This record gives sequence, C-alpha cells and structure tokens, in this order.
Amino acid sequence: MDAQGWLEFLNALAEVADEISLRHFRSHDLRVEEKPNQGPVTEADRAIEATVRRLCHERHPELGVYGEEEGKSGEGRPICLLVDPIDSTQNFVRGIPIFATLLAIEAEGELVAGVVSAPALPGRWTAARGCGAFSRGRRLAVSQVRDLSRAQVFHGSLGGVEAYRIPPGLPDLLRISERQRGFGDFYQHMLVAEGAGEVSIDPIVEPWDIAPLVLICEEAGGRATSLDAERSIYRGSLVCSNGLVHEPALRVLSGEGEGG
Repeated sequence: MDAQGWLEFLNALAEVADEISLRHFRSHDLRVEEKPNQGPVTEADRAIEATVRRLCHERHPELGVYGEEEGKSGEGRPICLLVDPIDSTQNFVRGIPIFATLLAIEAEGELVAGVVSAPALPGRWTAARGCGAFSRGRRLAVSQVRDLSRAQVFHGSLGGVEAYRIPPGLPDLLRISERQRGFGDFYQHMLVAEGAGEVSIDPIVEPWDIAPLVLICEEAGGRATSLDAERSIYRGSLVCSNGLVHEPALRVLSGEGEGG
C-alpha cells in the first residue's frame, strides 16, 4: 500500500479513537490507574489501543504494532503501526482539552504516514511522505523566521519528574528568544508545523509519543531531530523547528552558547 493508502487507514482509526476518547473525557466515573513511574493510565487509553490493535489485525494482519499500553506485537515485520492512544493523559484526566491520539506507519525504518487527532480542541493534523502535511484541508508550512531572537519557543514541564532531563541551555534559549510558551506534548510540535512558532522541545519521549509529529513537521518543511541532532524517533528526545533556526537552537540547548 502507498503512503496515501496508509493515511486513509490511519484516519479511519482516528475516527474510532476520537469517539472513544470523547465518550470518556470529563466523565465523572473515569477509571484512572497509576503506572509504575510512568504517570496515569485511563480506561480510555486502554480501550483505544485495544481497538486499534483489533482493527489492525482484522484489516491489515501484516502490520506489526508498537503501542504505549501493550508494547510490541509482530516484532520484525517490515511495516509497523505506532500508537499512543492518548498523548497527554494528564491533561485528559484533568479535563484539559489538549490531548490527542497519535498514529503512524513506519515502513522499513521510514515514517510514511501519520495522524494526530485531538477531538476536544477540535483538531487533526495529517501527513503522507512526499505529499505534504495538512490540517482540516489546509496545507501546513513552517515559518520563515531565521533568527532565534525573533523566534517563538515552545516547551513542556520545567520541573517535576522531567526536571532531570531539561537541556542545560534551555534557560538561555528561552532568554534570547522573542516569546515562550509551555504547551508541551504533541500540541507544541503541531504549532511549529503550522508556522505559529519556530522551536518546540521535548526532552523525554518514547517512539509512539513522536512518530507522527516528526513526519508532519518534516512534510510542513521543517526539521525534527533528537537533542543530539539525530533524525530518529528512537533517541529519547525531540526538537522540532522551522529548519532555519534548528542548528543554532541545538547549539544553545547543548550549552555551547547562543548559536549565532
């Protein structure tokens, strides 16, 4: 199947996931558990991932699946679906509408299709490799800001369990940039893809947290790497940018100076 065909499949999965998440969102009897050292998981997280896995098995049994709640199945298969059933479960639990189901297809190590669906905003961002990135019919394009002093920088939590992984130069980047906002999670990276900001930083991630985000950012004309400048979803961190300020931002974040 080509990239557009996979994208159609991901959009169909997103429709089902949206129905499940909205049914549970702000429910007074939502069941929430704590995963050891990993934060909360809800019945909605588990229901979405279980449903995605079932539909993959029924419609595309050739797929491997790699998800947050149930790990890997079909390991070694050349095509894999990555799923984060609810990105930002903390927001979901607290009734904050910034949460999303993240879905991506990886074929032979390359991301070929991705969907980010945030039904409570509402918002949906999609991309197929070589075909551009879109949000509700609008083609996305990153900004053309070339100087960090004019950049808007997005980040997540600056304390708590994430504090030990904050890049050493983040305070400098926040200081020298024009504007800063702490949206965190998927949303900050989608704002970069939309051209609403220039840099977004996630110092602690798993592959399912970022797979579609990377593809959408790249297809919008931007750049997405780890903090150590590797183009991989398996390096444990993510920096998205408009591409023009990427190298200077990475230098600042590493603590090497203000990047020029």
